[in-house]
Amino acid sequence: MDEIELKAELAKTPGYQYASVIGDQIRVAGQVPQDSSGQIRDINDPYGQATRYLRNLEILLACYDFAMNDIRHLTVYVVGARENLTTAWKAVLSYFLDDVPPATLIGVSLLGYENQLVEIDATIVRKPGDA
Repeated sequence: MDEIELKAELAKTPGYQYASVIGDQIRVAGQVPQDSSGQIRDINDPYGQATRYLRNLEILLACYDFAMNDIRHLTVYVVGARENLTTAWKAVLSYFLDDVPPATLIGVSLLGYENQLVEIDATIVRKPGDA
């Protein structure tokens, strides 16, 4: 865990880093819908969890001088029935104002935290000329 992430009020991670910058890329761990104290928020709400994740991702990217328009691919993992998948996807569409980068939506049976319905992974590469 990096001090910059703690100062940005992201939750402390249990033994791993949020991100690693490699040149014009930032590799991020699959993010979860936690508040700054590490609590999973928006229980039973895939829309709220996806939105919280994307807000956390935006904060994380800003910590390292990257932006949401540097996202090249998203993988959205959602627990539960198809309704949960479509609800989480609506949050992604809304957050990106219907201009989502390439993305994969996957239904899964379980994620790492109790009450976690959504996890999102991203591939991020700074656009040439940005910095």
